[in-house]
Amino acid sequence: MQILENKYLVLRTRKPERVLTKDVGAKVLCTKDDIYTIRCNWVAQNSVILTDAGVTNVPSPIIRDYTWKGAFAPMRHQIDTASFLSARRRAFCFNEQGTGKTASAIWASDYLMTEGIIRRVLIVCPLSIIQAAWEHDLFQFATHRTVGIAHGNREKRKAVINSDAEYVVINYEGVDIVADDIAKNNFDLIIIDEANAYKTTNTKRWKTMNKLITTQKFVWMMTGTPAAQTPFDAYGLAKLCVPSRVPQFAGRFKESVMVNVGRFKWIARPEASNIVHKVLQPAIRFRKEECLDLPEITYTDRYAPLTPQQTSYYKRIREDFLVQLSSGEEISAANAAVNLNKLLQVSSGAAYSNSGAVVRFDVSNRLNVVKEVIAEASNKVLIFVPFKHAIELLKENLDKAKIPCAIISGEVSMNKRTEIFSRFQNKPDTDLKVLIIQPAAAAHGITLTAANVVVWYAPVTSIETYLQANARIVRKGQRNPMTVVHIRGSRVEERLYKMLQNRLDEHTKLIDLYRDELTL
Repeated sequence: MQILENKYLVLRTRKPERVLTKDVGAKVLCTKDDIYTIRCNWVAQNSVILTDAGVTNVPSPIIRDYTWKGAFAPMRHQIDTASFLSARRRAFCFNEQGTGKTASAIWASDYLMTEGIIRRVLIVCPLSIIQAAWEHDLFQFATHRTVGIAHGNREKRKAVINSDAEYVVINYEGVDIVADDIAKNNFDLIIIDEANAYKTTNTKRWKTMNKLITTQKFVWMMTGTPAAQTPFDAYGLAKLCVPSRVPQFAGRFKESVMVNVGRFKWIARPEASNIVHKVLQPAIRFRKEECLDLPEITYTDRYAPLTPQQTSYYKRIREDFLVQLSSGEEISAANAAVNLNKLLQVSSGAAYSNSGAVVRFDVSNRLNVVKEVIAEASNKVLIFVPFKHAIELLKENLDKAKIPCAIISGEVSMNKRTEIFSRFQNKPDTDLKVLIIQPAAAAHGITLTAANVVVWYAPVTSIETYLQANARIVRKGQRNPMTVVHIRGSRVEERLYKMLQNRLDEHTKLIDLYRDELTL
């Protein structure tokens, strides 16, 4: 299809009667074979109707008519993504992590609101990115819109759902809690972020969402890693968003993309990739290396709230420090670092008691976030964990999840480290996907460019260690844009990450940070 003088569309379709409707307000100027030139009123509604009718490559008027709002101008690939989404009622966005797809979805939805095509948007995403990604980006790029965060107890969630907020952000689990209220409210667009969470059709989560998605609703599903584990994963996504593209029953689709080679063992058929590509349409995808205007390294935060058990211990330790501070005892930078580390240990899930014993906490929220990041990563991942017992806890959890991983710490011999580094750099993901690293054990001189994602399980208090650890992937041989992920659950972590990114002098600022943590 071509655009002629901004008023005409040249459409290639064998079913013009499905396109040329009164709703489109178009008039046929000429016909030849399957080519139709249409004069169009050229408003956003038309592009949506045209794509619903099966016409491909319909440009969105957003490119011409929209005033791009926000703190930053959109990058070229973000404009293309927003254009693609705003012209489609049902669509997939498979842009890789760190390419700014949340901002693209916000611009696209804001444009549809401006045109009066939609009124309210429901954003469904992991708890870890409600604030760090969606609330942050809505504040950056849609400050003129009202936003509600549906988190907390049932009544708090209901109040937000039933409010007049134009954008409502809710986590997966929250949808089940207030599904009836969501159904009663007019959410014209549902955006599902990290959509792989809806790949399994027999779960309560999937069934609840399937009831909420009616034929008239816009649905945009977003993930950087579609069908990452098996081609069968595509079925649940397609069944939610574009059910006409897949068979009614999951078993039939599974047999089309996989073959049974033994009891409980299935492998992908050679044609599986092509089938998955066809069913997960319409879709757009940008890889980081295609986005030439992206920064070399993208920094992002993921929120992992402290569990009730962690919160209780955190408050108890903080109260002990308050007593120490009120006694008038002078606090040195060294003492501040020790006390801050105790709070960081609780946030990480394992700490020493006064008797020297190791106390483990329920840290399920943080562990779930780690697995989310790994699932989203297109390449290998480095996870920096400052504390020994948190390393052990994380390794146990990843082993249970059957994620190939290894530990690099001060307790691992030099020969063993060399063997692990070699496997990580030279073997496939199935052999070794993740390295769990104690920062001081591999912060200098090691090349780990097989990874392009660094995860900070908890922050360190040394700027040098932080910068050197990140530099393990920023070395000769790195072929992919990079992402550094900060996992935070407590206030001290949030403030420490800001200090590290601003490269403040830790020797003079740790005391201030410590005092602020106790007095705010």
